[in-house]
Amino acid sequence: MAGIGIAMLIMWCLTWCMASALSVKYYEQTCPQVEHIVAGAVHKATMNDKTVPAALLRMHFHDCFIRGCDASVLLESKGKKKAEKDGPANISLHAFYVIENAKKAVEAECPGVVSCADILALAARDAVALSGGPTWEVPKGRKDGRISNAIETRQLPAPVFNISQLEQSFSERGLSLKDLVALSGGHTLGFAHCSSFENRIHNFNAKQDIDPSLNPSLAAKLRSICPAHNKMKNAGAPLDSTSTTFDNAYYKLLLQGNTIFSSDQALLTHPKTKALVSKYAASQKEFHRAFVKSIIKMGSINGGTEIRLHCKLVR
Repeated sequence: MAGIGIAMLIMWCLTWCMASALSVKYYEQTCPQVEHIVAGAVHKATMNDKTVPAALLRMHFHDCFIRGCDASVLLESKGKKKAEKDGPANISLHAFYVIENAKKAVEAECPGVVSCADILALAARDAVALSGGPTWEVPKGRKDGRISNAIETRQLPAPVFNISQLEQSFSERGLSLKDLVALSGGHTLGFAHCSSFENRIHNFNAKQDIDPSLNPSLAAKLRSICPAHNKMKNAGAPLDSTSTTFDNAYYKLLLQGNTIFSSDQALLTHPKTKALVSKYAASQKEFHRAFVKSIIKMGSINGGTEIRLHCKLVR
């Protein structure tokens, strides 16, 4: 137990030492146009593809949960050495080109100054705002990492996690149960493939084929989309009823048994997280306020050591 306590203390120190080094004015003198440039890249991509905001938000989350917010999720595999983006949990990540385009434009304006990690954090903020969600001042000054291993994506919280597993995953990164519930609200954007929720609609346990906590009408719909032994690679369903709008519909649906992941349903199995779900279902304003606090906190987890000139390459 002592070892666990020391490890947690180190993680908290890394998180908050990094947070104290970040500043919303970090590029005020060296690259004052960075936010405008990134916002333009995100806006242009979103006009052509409505799935871009969900992809960028998920990308930021998946980056920060592995080695901190160091843009390691953007690095490409090299030979037999598979990078994070090619790990099982990240195969469906997309819209990397948005960050690449933003980086090229930023480099043209301010060579060698802005990290890919900061560009990704800014892009995630812009993605939420473009989807009708809140906006916020992004603390900047992150550095990029040089290491990216596909095997480490096993550390990401999985859609089949129970509340104990979720709590442990978040606490290891200095994040609380409140952060867990607020950041889970990001599931108001996006799409899930069958493999992420088939555990709830086929062979749930020895006695039941379907998870009894799942609304029967939704279960029937999901089973028609994702039949047993489904081989359709891109089959799946939207994460909520307004999957391109950043609202609090996710929490309302969760209380009705109408969310897709086991990890969503798990939030109702703990009194504290269940109370927060109810709070955010009742007030979109409260959800937005909590989400902003939690994503800034998550985005401040310590990461890399340098500024990469190319987001997908170490040079």
